Amino acid sequence: MKILSTLLLTTTVLSSIAVKAQTANEIVDKYVAALGGKEKVAAIKSLYTESTMQMMGQEIPSTTYILNGKGFKNEMDFNGTKMIQCVNKDGGWMVNPGQDPQPLPAEMTKSRRIQLDIGGPLFNYAAKGNKVELIGKEDVDKIKNAYKLKVTTPDSMTMTLFIDPSTYYLIKSISNVNAMGQDFEISSTYSDYRKTDYGYPIPYTTELTIPQGNLVLTTKKVEVNKDIDPKIFEMPK
Repeated sequence: MKILSTLLLTTTVLSSIAVKAQTANEIVDKYVAALGGKEKVAAIKSLYTESTMQMMGQEIPSTTYILNGKGFKNEMDFNGTKMIQCVNKDGGWMVNPGQDPQPLPAEMTKSRRIQLDIGGPLFNYAAKGNKVELIGKEDVDKIKNAYKLKVTTPDSMTMTLFIDPSTYYLIKSISNVNAMGQDFEISSTYSDYRKTDYGYPIPYTTELTIPQGNLVLTTKKVEVNKDIDPKIFEMPK
């Protein structure tokens, strides 16, 4: 009887794990379908975005270039002076107003490298070595019972993603990053999704919560598969 009970308990636990994993996979599959499907997302080679950021009462123009898997570059214009952050497959660099280009610290580069992936951590997650777990449901603003997923990357970075149960769009992400030797949490809330001419949906409003306060990023223009020169991701000499 003791052996039978042990086997029954083991089978129940394994079945529970299998159901949980299957549920997480189903959510990810519907998320990818909401983006346009595997083939459409896989065919995105570049993403170019023009935005404005509300910061300390100012509206700051921001331009982002992404070559899938190769380079990410963001430029913000402070009254004619640019602040740049760039990450490529070999490392990263930055330019602060009034300073020369300098390498990004290793931990900062590590946390930014996920931005090279246009499809995001859920797209083809198993092939990337990412682990995805469904850890429950949670209300996010006016959206009830959003799916709460925990993603762990091969280099042990973790993030929490919230998926809208009706649209299957990503509506919130929480991640821990390192900057200037300090660890802190960044929370991003995404809304006002619109489809590009390519058919790929983009959130036109992103609210960032960081230790210094809240920022609002408003997207003005998006181009999918725009020609981007790989040389822009190289650190200036």
